[in-house]
Amino acid sequence: MGLHLMDIYRSPNIGIFLKTNETHLLIPKGLAQTKTDRLCEDLKVSPVPTSIGESRLLGALSCMNSKGILLSRLAEDYEMREIGSATGLNVARLDSKLTAAGNLVVANDKGALASPLLDHRALAQVKDVLGTEVHPMPIGEFHQVGSLVVATNKGAAVYPGLDERAVGEISSLLGVDAYPSSVNAGVPYVASGLLGNSRNAVAGSQTTGPELVFITRALSV
Repeated sequence: MGLHLMDIYRSPNIGIFLKTNETHLLIPKGLAQTKTDRLCEDLKVSPVPTSIGESRLLGALSCMNSKGILLSRLAEDYEMREIGSATGLNVARLDSKLTAAGNLVVANDKGALASPLLDHRALAQVKDVLGTEVHPMPIGEFHQVGSLVVATNKGAAVYPGLDERAVGEISSLLGVDAYPSSVNAGVPYVASGLLGNSRNAVAGSQTTGPELVFITRALSV
């Protein structure tokens, strides 16, 4: 099948607009049907056309695994019902004044990493909704852990500026092998241009051949 390249709204930053788990893909309403079909075919998921806070920045405003979905506090009630009804998962607003939930938490079904900016209430909520242990930690000098890691149940692609010890720690906490990679010709915020699950991954249209090699290795696709 292979790892495809794509842009969304003429942007290679596909991870800002999309979020997937093993069964469903959150996509902005009105996204071209050809792109929706290709994404769902590649990832073997069902599409969930929606918005969050009436925005199409779904990747930046959500975190999900197979057990639950955390949305930005900006999410409207009808959007939460829409997403919950389509996925059958527990959907909650992240209890934080910070709105970019997708940049604050990254999770697979084995573990979650959270920004040190989240307080104990928010961390307890992450554990409850996503049904997994949660570990607050910075990634290098950054607190936006969700923008620096893409994790599936088979692997994790992580910020390329990390040393071997930090990569090993992430690997241990998420229960999968982790490898550094960039996307879109050198962008270190790997989640901005990559989404994946245990079946496959899709990368931004500017991602280079060498980056694809690293991503394929990292996510075992």
